[in-house]
Amino acid sequence: MRVIISNSSPMPIYEQIKETIIEQIMNDELQTNEPLPSIRNLASEIKISVMTIKKAYDELEKEGYLIQVQGKGTFVAPKNNELVKENAQKEIEKHLNEIVNIALKYKIKKQDIKDLFDIFYGSDK
Repeated sequence: MRVIISNSSPMPIYEQIKETIIEQIMNDELQTNEPLPSIRNLASEIKISVMTIKKAYDELEKEGYLIQVQGKGTFVAPKNNELVKENAQKEIEKHLNEIVNIALKYKIKKQDIKDLFDIFYGSDK
C-alpha cells in the first residue's frame, strides 16, 4: 500500500490517508481481506502521528471500508456495491454542483449544459 501526503494540501492529513485508501480499494489495488499495515507501522513509514492514522482507520471502519480485528490487525472489508454506488453518486453530485454554479455565473442555459452532457456521455449509453 502506498500513501502519499501533501503538506500543502488544504485537506487534513487523515482525510488524505482515507481518500488514498478508498481510491486503492475502489481501483482493486487493495483486495478484500487484504491486511493493511499496522497503525504504528504506517505512522512510522509515512512519518505521521499514530493518532492521525488511527483516526483515518477508525473512520474507514465506520464507513464500511475496513474491518479491525483485535489482536490480528486491520483488513479491507468486502466491497459493498451499494456503498460504492453511493460514493460515486456523491462525487457526481459535487461535480454537477460546480457545473451548475459555473453555468449560472456565466448565464449559460440549462439546455446548453444538457446538450454538452449528451455529447460527453453519449446519446447511446
